Amino acid sequence: MPDPANALLLFFALAGLGAVILWPDRGLGPRLRRIARLTERVRLEDVLKQLYKLEYDRLPATPESVAGGVQISRTQAIRLLQRLEEKELVVAEDALFALTEPGRAQALHIVRAHRIWERFLADRTGTPPQDWHGQAEAREHRLSVAETEDLAAALGHPVYDPHGDPIPTAAGEMPARSGVPLSALEPGETGLITHLEDEPREIYSELVALGLGLMSPVERLDGDAGRVRFRTGDRRHEVSSAVARNVTVEVSQEVEDPRWSRTLADIQPGESATVAAISPVCRGPARRRLLDLGVVPGTVVHARMRSAGGDPVAYDIRGALIALRREQAARIQVVNGDSTESRAS
Repeated sequence: MPDPANALLLFFALAGLGAVILWPDRGLGPRLRRIARLTERVRLEDVLKQLYKLEYDRLPATPESVAGGVQISRTQAIRLLQRLEEKELVVAEDALFALTEPGRAQALHIVRAHRIWERFLADRTGTPPQDWHGQAEAREHRLSVAETEDLAAALGHPVYDPHGDPIPTAAGEMPARSGVPLSALEPGETGLITHLEDEPREIYSELVALGLGLMSPVERLDGDAGRVRFRTGDRRHEVSSAVARNVTVEVSQEVEDPRWSRTLADIQPGESATVAAISPVCRGPARRRLLDLGVVPGTVVHARMRSAGGDPVAYDIRGALIALRREQAARIQVVNGDSTESRAS
């Protein structure tokens, strides 16, 4: 015969477990259902965003192209597309899918939230550029319309994200894409970089490592087939054609401006130079520190002395002696470098 005390303990244990699983709102069961709903909502929104991307790029929206963009199976893509069709956010036309007006509006909100959050990460935090996209991917589904607009206002209503992608307006307006891939330039042609594609992450990391930034001037150079050689300022680079296709350039012959000049890292002790700009690659707290030090266009900087190890170098900036590492100085673009001793004589 079972022990009554053990039976009672077993009863209370089972009752407690049942409460944990089935308790309204806070039980494990309701929580798992909320997670499942959230996961489905996120996937539905990801599909809406992918459909808009295909529409914007004028590419066919098939189950295969949706599945590839969202990185899910074709079967999952079809199921999600059917759910969106039931919600009247998507319509099927033969073997293709298209957004309805409500579907497009919802997709644009997600795109707007994503790009504004990337702008926030770039301008207000020290988050590495390679992490902007991934963090915004997670955050875009949590931002309400009101929260998105509050963040946009705090950032001064930015028009572009840090990769050069246009940010949809609150009214859902999106400018058309312009420019050509860097790989499309002919040797000798010049232009300004207007967009750096942030997917896949590996290629974007390579572009960041090269020090490329928006509105940086670029010139295509002669090179071997399948490779793209180009210069930005005095620096020359060579990448594969696949990597170069992730850089968008506005072709222009009028790029001979201060951004082609040397950086502060090229200025030797005993020389001075005038600040032309801070590289677009320098963002967040690092950029704010330079601005706080008085590194603004027109400021004359004097290189005074190099440390025993050669790095950092002490610079006279607005009467204060500031030590900057070469990596920091290389992000300050300058013109009119000359010798302080020759000017004094």
